[in-house]
Amino acid sequence: MEYINDDTSADRLYLKGLAIRDERHLGKWLPIMWHLALRGHAGAMIELADWFSNDGSADPFGTPAAAFSAAGLYRRAYKLGDLRAARHMALSRFNRNDMAGYRHWLGQGAKASDGEAKQERRQFETRLWHADAGRVRRLRPKQKRDGFA
Repeated sequence: MEYINDDTSADRLYLKGLAIRDERHLGKWLPIMWHLALRGHAGAMIELADWFSNDGSADPFGTPAAAFSAAGLYRRAYKLGDLRAARHMALSRFNRNDMAGYRHWLGQGAKASDGEAKQERRQFETRLWHADAGRVRRLRPKQKRDGFA
């Protein structure tokens, strides 16, 4: 969230929604994110898509053509210029054991000059260290290149 500031009312509302969810401020974050997503706020679209795709099952993920499915929200946020959306979509595809989709969305992020996506694409791995990779039987131990010493 390093690029979010409170210059616009939408960004202020977005930061308020994140504070409600993450810092336990008073209020409900989900209606705020829906409000912003319906008005084209890319960050809110990514937060909603992350929330939708949290359980890892393939059914609620949807297709990119379905506007308010997780895949559709990621795609729309990516089309609005938020580079995080491609990386989030890639990891969601990985967590569903869709390696072709994982590689495609890493490529989309790399093509849009996302540094982390470029690095992940260059080191393309079919096994990762996080817990969701264990659910799809693609778990490997943590290594130094993962940022853990």
